Amino acid sequence: MAAFLSPFFAPFLVCLLGLTLDRLLGEPRRLHPLAGFGALASALERLLNGAPQKAWRSLILGTLALCSLVLPLLLLTIWLSAVLSGFWLLLVQATALYFALSLRGLAEHGLAVAQPLQRGELNVAREQVSRIVSRQASALDQQGVAAAATESMLENGADAVFASLFWFLVGGIPGVIVHRAVNTLDAMWGYRNPQFLYFGRAAARLDDVMGWLPARLTALTYTLLGNRKLAWRCWRQQASQWDSPNAGPVMAAGAGALNVQLGGPSPYPQGVKQRPHLGGTNPASADTVQAAIALVRHGTWLWLAVIFAISGLVAAVAGL
Repeated sequence: MAAFLSPFFAPFLVCLLGLTLDRLLGEPRRLHPLAGFGALASALERLLNGAPQKAWRSLILGTLALCSLVLPLLLLTIWLSAVLSGFWLLLVQATALYFALSLRGLAEHGLAVAQPLQRGELNVAREQVSRIVSRQASALDQQGVAAAATESMLENGADAVFASLFWFLVGGIPGVIVHRAVNTLDAMWGYRNPQFLYFGRAAARLDDVMGWLPARLTALTYTLLGNRKLAWRCWRQQASQWDSPNAGPVMAAGAGALNVQLGGPSPYPQGVKQRPHLGGTNPASADTVQAAIALVRHGTWLWLAVIFAISGLVAAVAGL
């Protein structure tokens, strides 16, 4: 027990506690820090990006907005990490990880789509899937709704679960908080439209950089836990066809692991977007949404097991 409570196992304990808090409490319904951060980001964007700008000016203002929002968080979390120690440091780390994680929320959003689909309530499923994807849900058939939800589970598993764990392990409180802030800004500003094409570019590129390795570790996780041969082939052959450098490996490996066909033409308010097909040949269904949720959950347990094993190995080597 004393060895288990040594500093070498602190990262594992923080991850376990953060995931436990997420499992017990779920996403805060009110006063979520990310909601406040998002509101501040929206206000700053309206202030700096309210009128048409030249490309270079919009790029500079977007970079300034990114730095204004992220740098204070970085400095604050570095200070917290420096002044706290022992139990209080562990508690604050676990709380920060809890706010960044969304494993239970991901599952709840996915099941809110899968369960109506199983009951044949397509309109209810469309309404629920519109909460988690930007597609025109009213134009989706049953398979389209299931595919959209499955894609969301796989991609958000990378962003809201595995990347948060990765950046906590790499950078502690500053790492996990800065990544979540940048990922939020990319979700808000990372659109390729006249309003955000240049203003959101710095946030989008920084999110790509911070998500590069976690995305590939997520793809590896999906590959190990699913149809390994197909997942590996889809990852190698299909990932580069996707327009996102990080979503491509995650989606391709996840679709292959589940042996489900994702991608293809998708309706958006501005028109139908032709996307490459990913994965196998089986059509998406309510079962594939639930299988995607299970894949993310099992991947989380695998990460915990690996973190525990590495902690034990480091402790053993240090004790020699």
